[in-house]
Amino acid sequence: MAGLNVSLSFFLATIALCQAARRASKALLPAGTYNSFAREAAGAAQLGACCLELRVLVELGPWAGGFGPDLLLTLLFLLFLAHGATFDGASANPAVSLQELLLAEASVPSTLLKLVAQVLGVQAACTLTPLYWAWELSDLHTLQNLMAAHCSSALRTTVLHGALVEGACALVFHLTLLRLQHSLPIYRVPAVALLVTILAYTAGPLTSAFFNPALAASVTFHCSGHTLLEYAQVYWLGPLTEEPALQPEKQVSNPQREASPRAWRHPGVIRGVQSPGAWAAGGGAAAAGLQWAWSL
Repeated sequence: MAGLNVSLSFFLATIALCQAARRASKALLPAGTYNSFAREAAGAAQLGACCLELRVLVELGPWAGGFGPDLLLTLLFLLFLAHGATFDGASANPAVSLQELLLAEASVPSTLLKLVAQVLGVQAACTLTPLYWAWELSDLHTLQNLMAAHCSSALRTTVLHGALVEGACALVFHLTLLRLQHSLPIYRVPAVALLVTILAYTAGPLTSAFFNPALAASVTFHCSGHTLLEYAQVYWLGPLTEEPALQPEKQVSNPQREASPRAWRHPGVIRGVQSPGAWAAGGGAAAAGLQWAWSL
């Protein structure tokens, strides 16, 4: 259990550091810069670091630590509860940011800034997390350092099948975000965390259920087994091809509805369409993209 305790400490420290960065940047930076860049970078770094550590537990834990699927799924669920509670409206997922752009909820410059922040955040996690592993605080990290140069591909099916799986996961995830966007956080965060856990369990043996282009590119594109083009088709085109299906049809104007005071109670309603927007946090990215390298 020593290895598990070290990993749990890493999760807590990562979340605490990223939360501190969010609070500091929120206090020091203009609101626009914080919303479009700082919180996205912090969220992506938090998601990426937790993903990498959880990947170690999934790949090495069953035979080196005796960890069963129930423990690993519980950790995944709890991590996304933490993400949902701390992301402060960030998505940490390029697919969610592009969805907001298509729904006219974000400008092009803001979306581009979010995409840059998400890539930088995940890259920071991929750079700093191995430095933590180098301390070899547990046997799992020692084994991870020995095997680091021989990572296994997260894609364990054909390219076409993998792209369909990633697209289907992204579609279900984004539709759930749209449905729950105005729900109370006490209901929304656990619902999205549970959905991510179910998607990871279902699609994990095939593609590791990323549905997050930035996370997939940083975590698995360098692994042998497939070409860069094949990875891009599965983990970039797969999640992004479902975006047009999420664009709602334009609704016919209803004078009585427009005159009703209730129409102004939800600021996320734009042109009669509920915005998916500010909360994609708990799963959005996050969710969307955990490197669930199943060896269970």
